[in-house]
Amino acid sequence: MADKYFLSVTAGPNYAEQIPLSINSEENTRITSDHLTANLTIRIQNFRGLDAHGQPSDSKTSPYFSRPPHQHDLYSLQFTFTPKEDINGHDLVFGNDFDHPIRDKLPPGFQQAFNIAKYWIDPGLYGDVQADEPYLYSPLLSSMNIFRVGPKDDREQEKVEEVRANNTMEDLQILQEGGDADGEEWRKEHKIPQDAAARKKYFLTEQHLRDVTIEKGTEYSNDFFNPYLDFNEFALRLPGFAVIPGITIPIISYWDGQPLRYVMKNRKTDEPLLVVVFTLVPKEQIEKGGKAVEEKKEDGEAPGDQGGDDDVD
Repeated sequence: MADKYFLSVTAGPNYAEQIPLSINSEENTRITSDHLTANLTIRIQNFRGLDAHGQPSDSKTSPYFSRPPHQHDLYSLQFTFTPKEDINGHDLVFGNDFDHPIRDKLPPGFQQAFNIAKYWIDPGLYGDVQADEPYLYSPLLSSMNIFRVGPKDDREQEKVEEVRANNTMEDLQILQEGGDADGEEWRKEHKIPQDAAARKKYFLTEQHLRDVTIEKGTEYSNDFFNPYLDFNEFALRLPGFAVIPGITIPIISYWDGQPLRYVMKNRKTDEPLLVVVFTLVPKEQIEKGGKAVEEKKEDGEAPGDQGGDDDVD
């Protein structure tokens, strides 16, 4: 069934305001809201989907997937964000949620797959897949594969952004764990380990999360990636451990039409801060001239009107 669909990817500051993205492009999509400013880059290996104009994309891969340590990864959600208000580390979470129940669509072996994911991949995972509006979240600080703290000073941020802007696809810089300028001091002040795996483990302790403030005006860079979710075949591939065999779940066989959403939110206020939506669009619809996303026009311009980086408010 997978070959009957194109993948469409959109993003925005909430569930309703979304614009299409160009996948495997190093041009950021800028997203702004009352809560933050963010820059987003999405990469998908063997991408079989639509570009920002709703047409089949010819960008099948990115140099990212040929660079260590990403040769086996299948996708990357890389984003930086600068909050416009302080957020407690315990309140900032990242994960998936749905508008409608999925309990009757869960495939055989789901609970085993969930246990593997929670034990081996993300011990901070919590949620309720049986709920009317199911969700699975983790604290952002313990779930991001890479977390880098930028400078708070605007001039220093501009220097970092200028370096990124001058990078080409050939000299693509892979985001590294750590900090820039006073971001490095911030990590030391909060005793945050420099190693990514140690940092994720450190923030599995609730008090460590509560002791940290994601500060207004500071840029935080993140990369979320793994070799488990295959967007090309729309399947979940979980590795085996010890005597437990690996599991491949053909998600599309149990798909109920809902999109897959990755959401960064403030769990204290229950407000979304950044939402990325993956939607399956029938090929027949595109071949007949349909669009994956209807772009709302205002004053003659579409949100995210192209003229350099995309931008949505």
